[in-house]
Amino acid sequence: MNVLAYLIPISLLLGGVGLLAFLYTLKSRQYDDPDGDSRRILSDTWDDHPKT
Repeated sequence: MNVLAYLIPISLLLGGVGLLAFLYTLKSRQYDDPDGDSRRILSDTWDDHPKT
């Protein structure tokens, strides 16, 4: 039972770090895709030279 005194705070800390990392990716707009994968996957052209 003494090990729970260590594991519970560690798990809460790791969960908080994961939540902060997720919120950071939302704030930095990493999930926005203006072109849309749904249109690119149906295109017949090859993407040999992606946009920079």
